[in-house]
Amino acid sequence: MALLNILKYPDPRLHKVAEPVTCFNEELSSLIRNMAETMYESKGIGLAATQVDIHQRIIVIDISEEKNSLITLVNPTLKNYSGLQEYDEGCLSVPGFFETVKRYDLVSIDYQDEHGQAKSLTADGLLSVCIQHEMDHLVGKVFVEKLSQLKQQRIKKKISKLLRSG
Repeated sequence: MALLNILKYPDPRLHKVAEPVTCFNEELSSLIRNMAETMYESKGIGLAATQVDIHQRIIVIDISEEKNSLITLVNPTLKNYSGLQEYDEGCLSVPGFFETVKRYDLVSIDYQDEHGQAKSLTADGLLSVCIQHEMDHLVGKVFVEKLSQLKQQRIKKKISKLLRSG
């Protein structure tokens, strides 16, 4: 397995829209394993392929404390949603920043597993937030773009300063 490079905001590649996966093979399984290893090593709970500069509709998630409950979502689509919740979100592409974001409380999605089998999932709480956050990446959106212009500018300024200082 190999660790993948996670793109950092405001890298323009984070705004590319991911294409559907059409080939379910060992290459896809290997990519999913590498994404999971990268997510675990980076202490994240979710990672979209867009974040590692692979523009396919693939997400890995593990919100368990033990980090032993990997969920792989290929070609996920939102089917139903209800309620609202606020959650402090962070992102591996925006390290060190956490902000409160409003999301749906309950979501239902259809997706495929890494073998192409059709599946459905209904989630609430943290899993719901994580699914929505990662699905945003697949359409080229980063969570900070849900914040006010002032907060976005503040984050961009801090990131630029961090990049300059190394």
